[in-house]
Amino acid sequence: MKKISSLDNESFFERVYSVVSQIPYGKVTSYGAIAKAIGSAQAARMVGWALNSTKNILDKLPAHRVVNRNGVLTGKFHFKEENLMQKLLEAEGIIVENNKIINFSDVFWNPMDLKIDEI
Repeated sequence: MKKISSLDNESFFERVYSVVSQIPYGKVTSYGAIAKAIGSAQAARMVGWALNSTKNILDKLPAHRVVNRNGVLTGKFHFKEENLMQKLLEAEGIIVENNKIINFSDVFWNPMDLKIDEI
């Protein structure tokens, strides 16, 4: 797979949103996996910043499907309602206990599987 950084006409945030919009229902990915997929492997924290800036478009972007590398719901405090992130994940069949996805490896989706033209 080619590094996505070759897409000079798109901003980092736009590339993050493109990947997040393609996370399948009932699956999750991590900040780091998204960063790696867009060619910025060391920018996991920036992926979080990009998602935090989406407060006005969260209804259209499945940001609830992005968790940390251990399956912890670290972004839950950025949602409008308490426990909304967990509720949304559970509605998709994902098991969450103590703010952590129990079957993380089973529901993990790797964005590196996308082709460059899909990002």
